[in-house]
Amino acid sequence: MKSIQRCIAAVLLTSAAGLAGAQGYPTKAVRIIVPFPPGAGVDIVTRAVSGRLAEALGQQVIVDNRAGAGGILGAEVAAKATPDGYTVFMATAGILTVIPHMNSKAPYSVERDFIPVSLVASVPSVLVVHPSMPVKSVKDLIALAKAKPGEINYASTGNGTLPHLAAEFFKQQAKVNMVHIAYKGSAPATTDLLGGNVQVFFGNMLSVIEQVRAGRLRALAVTSLQRQAVAQDIPTMIESGFPGFEAGTWFGLLVPAGTPREVVGRLHADTAKAVRQPDVQKQLAGQGATTIGNTPEQFAAYIKSESAKWAKVLAASGVKAD
Repeated sequence: MKSIQRCIAAVLLTSAAGLAGAQGYPTKAVRIIVPFPPGAGVDIVTRAVSGRLAEALGQQVIVDNRAGAGGILGAEVAAKATPDGYTVFMATAGILTVIPHMNSKAPYSVERDFIPVSLVASVPSVLVVHPSMPVKSVKDLIALAKAKPGEINYASTGNGTLPHLAAEFFKQQAKVNMVHIAYKGSAPATTDLLGGNVQVFFGNMLSVIEQVRAGRLRALAVTSLQRQAVAQDIPTMIESGFPGFEAGTWFGLLVPAGTPREVVGRLHADTAKAVRQPDVQKQLAGQGATTIGNTPEQFAAYIKSESAKWAKVLAASGVKAD
């Protein structure tokens, strides 16, 4: 009986300590793990929001880039972090809704290891090619790919990431054969595309739009349902002959499972406040991103619905884990 009483007392003390810590949160810097290199779309969004989030929290916010394995490395680090609110994870759509279906040995479980905080932003992808490519439209690209089967390389941000699946879906629909070259994020993929080492890329608009504006890359289509205000001259994939072709990405904050509810609530409120700031919205809108800032419950439901959608695409594509 005494041992049981001691256990109950220990639990009560731990709960009280956790609640007290939550009420005083935050008392030190908060780290946001970004699972891709600097310059990637998720990194751009994180850095755009982090300054305003720091102001709202009253503490420094540190961006910690942990690239590798298509985002799996960063997800593992975040999943194993102490659940005290001082390590936050800025995840991508692929990490939360694609990789779990591809890799049964992934070192994290979305449902088991994370608590959603807020969907931060969404952004469409852009089908871009190197300017040396003799193509000016999606129709031209299809004709060239059919004339040179297996000779055109396309980049992705990692095996099973959304740029990879978008390209695979395009290949299925267009009935063309292009070779997949996987990178560790948008920045290295874009760099090799600029250098002509790969020819095609479904890059998110945040990562490639400035290169398109500078003429260093040529945009053929966007993957959103409608043309984007920041790039009205770029047609949609739907206009280019692919009905229902939508393959954008999104970024959202999560914390390790076990993080106190009060801390999750504080992080959500301050994240929503940060993404509503006019300067943040203007900066990201200028690059084709839409800020969101929904509730933890809404974000959890969105993850579930997106996961079901991409599970069907994966089944049809046959894409396998490395």
